[in-house]
Amino acid sequence: MKKVFIIHGFRGSPNGGWRPWLMVELEKLDIYACALAMPNPEDPLCVEWVKEISRHIERNPENEIYLVGHSLGVPAILHCLEDLPDGSPIILGAVLVSGPSEKNENRKIENFLNKPFDFSAIKSRVKKFVIIHGDNDPNVPPSNAKTLSDELDGELIIVPNGGHLNGSSGWTTLPQCLDALNRMFNS
Repeated sequence: MKKVFIIHGFRGSPNGGWRPWLMVELEKLDIYACALAMPNPEDPLCVEWVKEISRHIERNPENEIYLVGHSLGVPAILHCLEDLPDGSPIILGAVLVSGPSEKNENRKIENFLNKPFDFSAIKSRVKKFVIIHGDNDPNVPPSNAKTLSDELDGELIIVPNGGHLNGSSGWTTLPQCLDALNRMFNS
């Protein structure tokens, strides 16, 4: 069974922005989708978020797992992938939306970005990456998306006037994410 786990960002929630729309669209395709409620979204700790994502991956070894992360959910996914033990299920695809790849001025999230990513370990655990980013993101510079695309050999999709691709930017649907997942499901 295909399962998609969706990880929200800093101060986010499972039912914010385009996440409810994506879950409905995946359900129409008979694909299980779950937006995870990450611990302490107002004062997040990377170790707690990694543990929560890992728990869902490890409980589903017989399923085809896909991950979708928005904003802070992206480095949480990347650190989770680094830390997965040998023998963990291979993730068939990951869609990384508006995610930071380097430190920024937000002190509350620096524990997610205070060490470099082990991109070779991350790439060994996922078959395909797609990176989606607004060309005018006020929170995460588009250069972060280019870095992720280059380091992960991932497809890069730049959304004109996308902002941070969140509800505050007016995004209640994200067809680029659904299209990316559909391409992964059918490859």
